[in-house]
Amino acid sequence: MATEGKREKFSSRFGFLLVAAGCAIGLGNVWRFPHMAGQCGGALFVLIYLAFLFAVGLPFLIIEIAVGRAARKSLSGAFEELAGEKTGWRHHKYWMIAGNYILLYYSVRFATGGFPEKISEAQAVEAFTGLLADPAIMFICMLACSAVAFWVIGMGVVKGVERITKPMMILLLVMLVAMSVHSVFLPGFGEGISYYLVPDGERMEKVGLLKIVWSAMGQAFFTLSIGIGSIEIFGTYANKDSSVVSEAAWIAILDTVVAVLAGFVIFPACFTFGVEPSAGPGLIFITLNTVFSNIAGGMFWGSLFFFFMLFAAMTTLIAVYENIISMTIELFNISRKRSVIINFIVLTALSIPVLLGFNVLDFIHPMGGDSTILDLQDFLISNNILPLGSVLFVLFVTARNGMQWEKFVAEVNTGAGAKLPASLLWYFRYILPVVVVVLLVAGYFDIFA
Repeated sequence: MATEGKREKFSSRFGFLLVAAGCAIGLGNVWRFPHMAGQCGGALFVLIYLAFLFAVGLPFLIIEIAVGRAARKSLSGAFEELAGEKTGWRHHKYWMIAGNYILLYYSVRFATGGFPEKISEAQAVEAFTGLLADPAIMFICMLACSAVAFWVIGMGVVKGVERITKPMMILLLVMLVAMSVHSVFLPGFGEGISYYLVPDGERMEKVGLLKIVWSAMGQAFFTLSIGIGSIEIFGTYANKDSSVVSEAAWIAILDTVVAVLAGFVIFPACFTFGVEPSAGPGLIFITLNTVFSNIAGGMFWGSLFFFFMLFAAMTTLIAVYENIISMTIELFNISRKRSVIINFIVLTALSIPVLLGFNVLDFIHPMGGDSTILDLQDFLISNNILPLGSVLFVLFVTARNGMQWEKFVAEVNTGAGAKLPASLLWYFRYILPVVVVVLLVAGYFDIFA
């Protein structure tokens, strides 16, 4: 096992890239990006998204990897390691995140033939709403996903996280390519891709250019899972043979490929079977459920699609849990096994209110209207913790009492590959924080206005 002192290191650069990309690649790539691209007029949204991804998202990705690789510690000790024990930065080390997934239910049921053939959309709606209304089934699925993720993490970074996530990510990419090729032969392929990627003035006018820009910026920013240390933690296990710019660029490219190809899977199916392409989450759990059950080989393609969804969720879950496990180990000086057990119990307990918010506690609307406890959790994380955490990171690497810009650039440029010009200090210090603050304010306005 490769180590640096007592700290494990990934056995290969390929392993690091796939694991880190697995953290960034999640459900937002699979349904949110295609849905928003179609809703916001197609190609224009995609182009703006790509521009923001590499102009804003990539620099923040570089920052997290560099901080982790330089400190060789999670957020529990990275700021102290790079800026000194007495620095005020140490007070920001307790930011954490937890979540749960219900995709195991769908993937297993499709794989075992649990959904009957030729079901109607009404039956699909009934199945989905029935799932949300059943706290026992949801708890079992959530517990199973969390247990698997913690089991993987418990085996260690190399023997667990890398060994399991690497083939999972390879299989995820293979499945996505196979489903994209299959879509080419669907009757609605041409119409679906036109809707997805060809600019549509009517849709753009309906949404508004400003809304398209904010949406693209938000998707580019949040798709990389930056701001809470989920990427930083894998930088602590990375080798220094390649520059951080090169590593971050590959992660961003893999994330983008998955997001773009997901649209090639979804939209041709929508136009082939007369499905509304702007259906949002229901497009996956209700509409595509109906589609798969009514086409030749639907059980195979349905199983493949929902296993793909499950893998996308599980790779992110493993990454987030690894961040929490590492922080607990370093904060309390306990073993990995003990940290896994404690956090499994704590995070399972924290997930229960969110789960019950769809059934037993569905009378609670913390943000008004029909909002659920999950909506509140999503608001706190996506609209507050992630952007504020990112601002904290960029201020830390540019501040004189932080990591300091010169040391940051030296770490980023260590290894073969593309380099970061030291002259970009002004861009990191002034432009990036302003962009995030604008995004933060726009998010508040969009929710509460």
